[in-house]
Amino acid sequence: MRAVLCREAGGPEVLELAERPDPEPKTGEVVIEVAASAVNRADLMQREGRYPPPPGESDVLGLECSGTIVAVGDGVTRWQIGDEVCALLASGGYADKVAAPAGQVLPVPPGVSLVEAAALPEVTATVWSNVFMVAALQPDEVFLVHGAGGGIGTMAIQLAAALGARVACTVGSADKAEICRELGAELAINYREQDFVEEVRRLNGSGADVILDNMGASYLARNVDALATEGRLVVIGLQGGAQGELDLRNLLGKRGAVIATGLRSRPAAGKAAIMASVEANVWPLIAGGRVRPIVHTSYPLEDVRAAHELVESSAHIGKVLLTT
Repeated sequence: MRAVLCREAGGPEVLELAERPDPEPKTGEVVIEVAASAVNRADLMQREGRYPPPPGESDVLGLECSGTIVAVGDGVTRWQIGDEVCALLASGGYADKVAAPAGQVLPVPPGVSLVEAAALPEVTATVWSNVFMVAALQPDEVFLVHGAGGGIGTMAIQLAAALGARVACTVGSADKAEICRELGAELAINYREQDFVEEVRRLNGSGADVILDNMGASYLARNVDALATEGRLVVIGLQGGAQGELDLRNLLGKRGAVIATGLRSRPAAGKAAIMASVEANVWPLIAGGRVRPIVHTSYPLEDVRAAHELVESSAHIGKVLLTT
């Protein structure tokens, strides 16, 4: 099979297609013939040598995919050959075939094409687990999501709005702001021109009850400033650096919480529990048309370098897919 590898750390030019043996399912796994995968920021970090796969996992890039099951391992009872599915992966999605733990596999939701389904596993698992399972966002609370034009942001806006929260977001352009408002954001803040702390406080006079942040250190102090009393800040990325100062007096005064969390390194049982909750809570919203995958564009697998260049530029809105 074909698979995308990076032989050394670097820019998109280090990505290359190589031949790899077809995967065989282990106990509790299925093998998926991939229809599409998606490009995530974590893939760019892995390409740069800053985010290696967990020990024992494939060095092939790709954290999610959609496709058709072509082999089933021992102990798997839910899935059969021929089922159309999408899957959350630790690695391996940029390939013609990939093995996945059965608990991280979900059916393609009604109304979503097989290719579009590749845009769902990583963003739905990330948003649902962090915003709802961990931070417990409630109806009528104010929710702020940074980097809202990307895959996680566009999904976070839709889910939070569908479940009754008041949504604010930060974006870098007027075009992205307009689309975010169409998806359900009450307030779209252009971080190049506006202070998000001041803007989000205007929604309810006190600030955000939950913040989902992909920036890390560069936004840490201002995120705490933007929190309402008993607010919860969930940090899921370090695009703005890893070392920052935290004003504990400010946090204590708000009785706030700062939570740092990740998805890729969780054990399979933890990921399976998240995916089961996603299927129970998010899939009905997709089937009902209240939430949908946002796909900017797709590239054939052999054009993976161009796909990485687009995501790196942040010019996209939603997800960028790779089709086999």
